[in-house]
Amino acid sequence: MNRNIRDVLGHLHHWHLMFLNWYEVGMKGENPHIPAKGYNWRTLPDLNKKIYERYKDMGLDEIREKFKTSHTEVMNLVAGHSNKELFERKYYGWTGNNAMGAYIIGVLSSHYDWAHKLIKKGKK
Repeated sequence: MNRNIRDVLGHLHHWHLMFLNWYEVGMKGENPHIPAKGYNWRTLPDLNKKIYERYKDMGLDEIREKFKTSHTEVMNLVAGHSNKELFERKYYGWTGNNAMGAYIIGVLSSHYDWAHKLIKKGKK
């Protein structure tokens, strides 16, 4: 898993989609399955393996486009919110004790840092 750029971009793309789903469900006043239905934070390795399987046969160009699209969707969503909406804990009921920004950081900058390090290591 995550042994090449395609795998890494597929992983990032899928986490974008999961966040967008959490947001959509949560903003309807419902409770989204975070991180995904049937998974919890302790079972992330199993979820990530499922994500890998979903994208492993996709070409790099295709997954690159999917990644760009989902990244833009998340960034547009972020741009539509105030700092208070993004970073005040419990502002939205669906985020539990967290701020929505904590989830966004997880699917964007923290994940991108992980990806950058992995790709950099792979290039050695």
